Amino acid sequence: MLYRRALDLLRAAHASKAKRRKARVGRRDAHLTRLFVIIRDCVVRLQEEGSLVDQGTVHYRRDGAVAHVLFDRPLARNAMTWTMYEELAVICQKVNHDPDLRAVTFRGAGGKAFIAGTDIAQFQTFATGEDGVDYERKGDTIMAAIEAIRVPTLAIIDGWCVGGGLAIASCCDLRIGTPAAQFGVPIARTLGNCLSIANYTRLINGFGVSRTKRILLMAETLTAKEARDCGFLSDVVDAEMLDARVLEMTERLVANAPVTMQVSKQAIGRILVSGTINGDDLVRECYASDDFHHGVEAFVSKRKPHWTGR
Repeated sequence: MLYRRALDLLRAAHASKAKRRKARVGRRDAHLTRLFVIIRDCVVRLQEEGSLVDQGTVHYRRDGAVAHVLFDRPLARNAMTWTMYEELAVICQKVNHDPDLRAVTFRGAGGKAFIAGTDIAQFQTFATGEDGVDYERKGDTIMAAIEAIRVPTLAIIDGWCVGGGLAIASCCDLRIGTPAAQFGVPIARTLGNCLSIANYTRLINGFGVSRTKRILLMAETLTAKEARDCGFLSDVVDAEMLDARVLEMTERLVANAPVTMQVSKQAIGRILVSGTINGDDLVRECYASDDFHHGVEAFVSKRKPHWTGR
């Protein structure tokens, strides 16, 4: 195997000083050259297998009574990997075990996107509708964990906020954005999959029925202004003023009565989810379709999909 060959050469390169003194310079250079070639081949192989794909990370930072969560995968517009979702779930548990916490912010790194959905390449392993149901159920668990955070949550949106990113933003209590913020779920145009009933409910609660249909049926992207007009965004501020506005909002949250805010969050949440129904049959039908598998393949291959309705 490649790694064994690399280890053998590394051992040779770290031979005793006496042996190295006896070895000719040319032979030493030959070893180093061979080592470089083998390491290069290892890197290429790992890249082909996906082992070196940037999995991203979700950072957690505490600043006084405010926690800051950062989605850090800027080269992929912070598209979420399974690793990032797992890290997010752990962070949600962590903040709920911190009695001194008063607010949590969520933000994407790089200034180009909040979160550009789930990494589509991961869907290539999906084979049946049950894979879709399993994915949506796991997603619902994480989204519910965000909603269950006992303190107020604030999504800070600069750039793309689509797909899974829009779902995460929808789970937050408050949202602010820059004029560059854009909101959408373009799955009718790209992948041909669907959402869970819980995520459909969040979109309707956030944007209203008419805008939700535009987002899902027309695959439209809404601007920051329209998101503010319908109440999804609390405010739209220029990028250079964003940090100051975040500080202003978090300071107000920290100053307010914690129990009142916690009880109010729970009351509103119970009202909003009272009509939620099971939709696994719909998810199963969509993820089992030929169109979904074709959509994932076309997206990864950077081709326009050709829908068949099957």
